[in-house]
Amino acid sequence: MKQNQKEQGIRALLKTLKDHRRRQGRRHPLEVILLIIIMAIMAGARGERAIARFAQNNKKTLIKALGIERQEVPTRSVIKGVIENIDFTVLQNIFYGWALKIIPIKKKDIFSIDGKAIKGTVKEAQNNLQNFTSLVSVFASQRKQVLTSAKIETGKESEIPTVRELLKMLDLKEVTFTLDALHCQEKTVKAIKKSKNHYIIGVKNNQKKLYRDIKKM
Repeated sequence: MKQNQKEQGIRALLKTLKDHRRRQGRRHPLEVILLIIIMAIMAGARGERAIARFAQNNKKTLIKALGIERQEVPTRSVIKGVIENIDFTVLQNIFYGWALKIIPIKKKDIFSIDGKAIKGTVKEAQNNLQNFTSLVSVFASQRKQVLTSAKIETGKESEIPTVRELLKMLDLKEVTFTLDALHCQEKTVKAIKKSKNHYIIGVKNNQKKLYRDIKKM
């Protein structure tokens, strides 16, 4: 039983990720670096500098808890390299599979879907059409836990179809999704209804007829 539980843990799942680093010079297993990144983000870190600071500030604890043989934690450059080269889609699927085991989903649960820009990723800041990396997250409101997320480059992709893909991947039934006015789209609403779920979506007055009809209610 203990071995089975171990195999289902997040560390064992992270071990299945392909390590794109050169074998020469690897000082830490990929899953160890990812675990430190995850813990740092959970503690409020918002960039590789803050993640590296978290690792240094908690060096002794991390070495003991993660069984780090080299008695040192990953440097900022190592952390940056892993973040830049990780296959986010594969990591997303691993995280989702793990989250489903620890977040019991019930009928009528509420999930908030929202996109947030990642600090430090903005390119062409002076341009009206800025490009930045955004994470679209599905947040279990009652449990205050992220169920899954998807990464997009706003200069190349739109959040709207990404949300539809997440809805399809989640394969949930009889839950309610809350979304902002960006997702007040006919195709999105149809996708939610087709999946036998419910929705609460914001409406702005740029959709004049719908906005007017709602105000009359």
